[in-house]
Amino acid sequence: MGVQGLTTYVEGNKYFFQDVKFRDSRLVIDGCSLYYRLYFNSGLEQQHGGDYSEFACLLTQFFSALATCNIQPYVVLDGGIDPSDKKFSTLRQRLQSKIKEAGNLSHGRNGSVLPILTRNVFIQVLLEQGVPLAQCSAEADWEIACLAHQWNCPVLTNDSDFYIFDLPGGYLPLRFFHWTNLNGKASHRYISARCYTTNSLCRLFGGMNHELLPLCAVLTGNDYGVPKEAETLLALVDFSAVGGGGGRRKGGAPMSRVEGILLWLSTFSSVAMALDEVSKLMGEDSGRGKRGQKGGLSSQLWAGMQEYHIKGRSSLARWFSGVKAVPGGQTSRLAQLPECLSLAAMQGLLHPSVVDAFVMQRVLLSPQVENSKLASSHCSSRAIRQALYGILLQRPQDNITQGRGGGAQVVKGLQDEVQTQGMRVQENVRQGMRGGRGRGGRGSGGRGQGHIVPAQQGVNVAFSTEQAAGAATVQAQSSSSSTPIYVEEYDRVDLNLKKIQIEAHPPRNHLHLDGLGQAPVAVRLNVLFEVLGVKDSALAPVPLHLQLAVAVTGFWLREAVPTPSQLQLQALVLSMVYGELFLKHQSGATQHQHRVPQINWAAERKVLEGLNRQRVRPGERQGVNLGAAHSFSQWQACLWSALCLNQLLLLPLPEPNLSWLFSGTLVHGLVRSLKGGRAAESLLSGGSFAVQLYSSLLDAVRKCSTKANPSSAASGRKRGRGRGRGRRGRGGGGRGAQAGGRDDEMNNRFSLLMSEEEYDDDD
Repeated sequence: MGVQGLTTYVEGNKYFFQDVKFRDSRLVIDGCSLYYRLYFNSGLEQQHGGDYSEFACLLTQFFSALATCNIQPYVVLDGGIDPSDKKFSTLRQRLQSKIKEAGNLSHGRNGSVLPILTRNVFIQVLLEQGVPLAQCSAEADWEIACLAHQWNCPVLTNDSDFYIFDLPGGYLPLRFFHWTNLNGKASHRYISARCYTTNSLCRLFGGMNHELLPLCAVLTGNDYGVPKEAETLLALVDFSAVGGGGGRRKGGAPMSRVEGILLWLSTFSSVAMALDEVSKLMGEDSGRGKRGQKGGLSSQLWAGMQEYHIKGRSSLARWFSGVKAVPGGQTSRLAQLPECLSLAAMQGLLHPSVVDAFVMQRVLLSPQVENSKLASSHCSSRAIRQALYGILLQRPQDNITQGRGGGAQVVKGLQDEVQTQGMRVQENVRQGMRGGRGRGGRGSGGRGQGHIVPAQQGVNVAFSTEQAAGAATVQAQSSSSSTPIYVEEYDRVDLNLKKIQIEAHPPRNHLHLDGLGQAPVAVRLNVLFEVLGVKDSALAPVPLHLQLAVAVTGFWLREAVPTPSQLQLQALVLSMVYGELFLKHQSGATQHQHRVPQINWAAERKVLEGLNRQRVRPGERQGVNLGAAHSFSQWQACLWSALCLNQLLLLPLPEPNLSWLFSGTLVHGLVRSLKGGRAAESLLSGGSFAVQLYSSLLDAVRKCSTKANPSSAASGRKRGRGRGRGRRGRGGGGRGAQAGGRDDEMNNRFSLLMSEEEYDDDD
């Protein structure tokens, strides 16, 4: 949340803070505040789609600094939209503002837009570092405050609401948390910080009752808005009487709104007295000020104050103690999901947007730096989200829920597997972040001969994904026999935020939500491959941890409008090669068993250095290549949607290491070099491993770009695309044209890649 004007007022007064040497303590961290602060205040790249590797390195340094000072972090993340909708207006306003800022960045003007995969990278780094993490069902502020109150430790955040919460351990604003400059002797290192407590503020207002601070927040205005009659009330208050200077300080400076309200509230000894005064000023019935007249302003103020009231024990304390069950306080949204998904959500392994789609049937899509004259980059990945919504929201017919053709027996035989589901999901994430342990070639259990999931995933499924299609527990209902289900998506149209109704379309091999935890990996993998339109045989030569990225790239080539160019594809694959080289070099290649020749690291290092020199550097005067920016934004949107679907399916594929999969400055620099005449292979000269990996990935992407199973839910996807899917130009029907009949055209789309120049000069 946030209280209007409170940060400026409090942080402008040093007497509200105490300088501390912070060490040897627990620390509850507001995860969203942390990743926003670190990304935006460290000068990290925003114009070209983000540099996630630099962000990951920064996070690693941050948690290393905490460990050096014997500080134990506990990170708590916001979840999805508050079901009460109290904050939805604020969320829409912020999203509209970010759309404008993204437009500014695309034209070289000022703005701040968080790259779309930043949160995913943040969670991956935390899991890799072993940092305790909990993702709340909605707004995390109250849960963070309650946990810190129970543990008597401070909170690290940038949220002004924590100037209101009464926390005995205090609040450490990120602005004053100097983690990059450790002090003290080697065995007693500490971080210089400033600590705020409500006592310090109340002391400067004559020892006012700290229980009045929530009333100040509600009157001033927070993310939930201000009661309509609050302005009328404040106009009736005689601030000159309480301030003694006609609304001015002793030095003659004008008094801020926050300070005036605090001065007025300091004249009351209790909340009841203050609300009684509100009732009198507003002409409400007397004698009911303690709780307020029903529907009156005092009643609204009392209700708003409860957001800051810490009561009972924290529901997250047991979670962080190792009890991996969804806390009782979080059940308002997560309890509606199957247990395997609610646990995944708590672990940060299910994106909040998936929960929003299930509970609210509403999703807010993050803006990116792209060509605002074209359709939103999220249009290219709409078919993935439609399938995701179909899995989440479609209900099976009664006779289908019992299973058909032996499907129930297949599921029943896998009950023991379900008990290890949480461990398997965690391992799949870690495997992807480590770069994966890879697989042997086609002769060592490749998918073309029968799908054997590696032992690290804790599952052995001895049948192919093609065979697994017949074992699906539920088949999709025919569209003619079911009422269409829609999800509200809030996305960019030109530079305006618009609500778009998107129809849910379950995959042909529809896996019902209630049977998800019992479904074999091969069944879930088959659903993922069907939605992305790829065959497992096309991915057989690809290291396991890169298969999702390669499948998404093939999907992107078919679905992106304008069609990605050959140079953009080559730059993207070269960026993947760069990331793989770096990770293998960093780990000494000890954890990578993918069948490759003996690596000559002297030669491969030269390739790494050469690729790194191609980056777009800070301060270069050339503007953003909008054609490339739009294309790569579509790729990131496709990957984001595919990550959400993969998480919903309980990670049948490990997630790629996002920190090193994509670099905005690198892919844009590579497009520039390739366009200038450099051959992609020449950038890898001398690196036999790099050349082989590049060739393997590029060949797999080509195969994935030809749609598998064209008869699968394609007809439904055509109906749901709506605005933004037409081809550019008069002949294609413009941005608002429907996309019916495009599947056959897309089957061989790779061979029709357009030249880079056609879209380079869009502005």
